[in-house]
Amino acid sequence: MNVLRITPRGFCHGVVDAIRLANEAGAQHQGPVYMLGYLVHNAHVVNELAENGVQLVDFDDRMAGLEKIDHGTVILTAHGVSPAVKQRAIDKGLTVIDATCSDVYITHDLIIDLTSRGYEIIYVGKRGHPEPDGAIGEAPGRVHLVSTTDDVAALDLENDRLAVTTQTTLSIWDTQDVIDAVVAKYPHAEVHNDICLATQDRQEAAVQAADVCDLVIVVGSNRSSNSHRLVEVVRNVKQTPAHLVDSADEVDLSWFEPGMRVGITAGASTPARVTREVIELIEAYEPELEPVAIA
Repeated sequence: MNVLRITPRGFCHGVVDAIRLANEAGAQHQGPVYMLGYLVHNAHVVNELAENGVQLVDFDDRMAGLEKIDHGTVILTAHGVSPAVKQRAIDKGLTVIDATCSDVYITHDLIIDLTSRGYEIIYVGKRGHPEPDGAIGEAPGRVHLVSTTDDVAALDLENDRLAVTTQTTLSIWDTQDVIDAVVAKYPHAEVHNDICLATQDRQEAAVQAADVCDLVIVVGSNRSSNSHRLVEVVRNVKQTPAHLVDSADEVDLSWFEPGMRVGITAGASTPARVTREVIELIEAYEPELEPVAIA
């Protein structure tokens, strides 16, 4: 197959830093070492960390997960946590390693600053994802999560000081309608788009590649918000078929036809070796031509 390796793809700086911190903790710290939830949303990474002595405590509610850890070291994931979770870990006497992505901290700091000046925050994010939970926890009751335009319509805010910010792993395309709805309802709202540069760069590269590809494969976990967004922007912005695969085992060869050009990219938490295996599989595959019936 004719394969276009889309760049940039794969690990971002926040993921690299988080994995480094976790591996160092597994190697250096005495006693058990835990990650509070998936360090990054990729099972390949989490399984490799487990082999290095970092145990997974996987609860959607970070505080509930923390209560299962009695001693040792706890690693806070790249998605960030609320101050209450961090303080509880300290109160329990745990050694705390904070692997929160620096881009996520930018959003947390913005929320702290704005709410200290009397603002309420309209936060555009995905319900059930740990990143909004941590951000909202910076100012409970003053940060309002919205995922759709219907959520915006349901808001009833009377504060003259409103600001909008976003989850870092969404796309500029799927947040714009929600942000536009906020501004239409609250024209005085300040807009702070906090989608991280690595996320945006990968999305723009995938959309650009979709112009010259018949199909795009995104290598990433079903848990990964940014991997799902890569699939969605290719489909929705360019109407090019796209599929998400966690590994080469999930590649369906029936997707391919002779003469196709296939673009391959990867989510920000996908190991390079996993993407390489997908690339090698597809490059080596040659679909058979359909026999031509002779009348």
